[in-house]
Amino acid sequence: MPGLAPGMAEARAMAASKWTAQQIPSQAGKTALVTGANSGIGYQAALELARHGAHVLLGCRNAAKGKAALDRLQREAPGASAELVELDMASLASIRAFAAAFAARNIPLDLLINNAGVMALPHRELTADGFERQFGTNHLGHFALTNLLLPRIRDRVVTVSSNGHRTGTIDFDDLNWERKPYKAFPAYAQSKLANLLFTAELQRRLTEAGSPVLATAAHPGMAATNLLGHLENERSPLNRLRTAVTSRLSQGDDDGALPTLYAAVADIPGGSYAGPGGFLQGRGAPKLVSRSRAARDGALARRLWTASEELTGVTFPLTATKASAGTPR
Repeated sequence: MPGLAPGMAEARAMAASKWTAQQIPSQAGKTALVTGANSGIGYQAALELARHGAHVLLGCRNAAKGKAALDRLQREAPGASAELVELDMASLASIRAFAAAFAARNIPLDLLINNAGVMALPHRELTADGFERQFGTNHLGHFALTNLLLPRIRDRVVTVSSNGHRTGTIDFDDLNWERKPYKAFPAYAQSKLANLLFTAELQRRLTEAGSPVLATAAHPGMAATNLLGHLENERSPLNRLRTAVTSRLSQGDDDGALPTLYAAVADIPGGSYAGPGGFLQGRGAPKLVSRSRAARDGALARRLWTASEELTGVTFPLTATKASAGTPR
């Protein structure tokens, strides 16, 4: 590029290659389900998929908030195809009811985005099934939903994790924080590590079964969403952290949704993990990013899968191909 100082051409080329929502290919004819789609990155992901032609199911547990999100989407993307579906990721009964209702429609699901989640609840709470709420909602609910829908999924499963997974450990002796003192952020980190282990083991099983479906994961970086809104009125270190993050370090939920969208539509391998490409993966254009050593532990992923099957009563529905049926698990 004549006239540019050394290095400027490369910088401009890199800037031009940054992935944006405008690079989403046509989604016409596809159906996508986004859990937790009433706000934050879930809403933004649903909006962009609808803008690019997908029929989007907004999975929401609160009907009023879901209706408001659907109305907003239809204002922001006139003519887009979307509908509200009742889906509470903290209730296995709700998840089973939705999966049965969707199966009765006899249509394929091209894309599942496991986005719904709760973060750093200051006090231990339980789901309808008695699971610690973060582990139950963020991991077990999506584990059950994915496996129940898998026979109808034909393209991709994206599960939203967090950079917080790096501090997580899986305590198989006390997954639901019944014995040890409850700690908000460690409980959240366990659930987010579980998201990545789930993605890895899901991809391994899909490959073994000869399925073309891909399992990928993403994290939004430091996105200014309402995940920590429950701390707004608390005078605590957690609230001070929230204020610092949202005011100085975070990016908007539209930018925070880009790694999810990248993981959903980009030409990337199964098992990939997308996140912001900026400093400490906090913000910036999406790219494939690293994960912790624990998140790459295949034995840990398989053990968590077995525990998740036992807790939810839901199992992997596909069978291995003849060529790989003898592959040991």
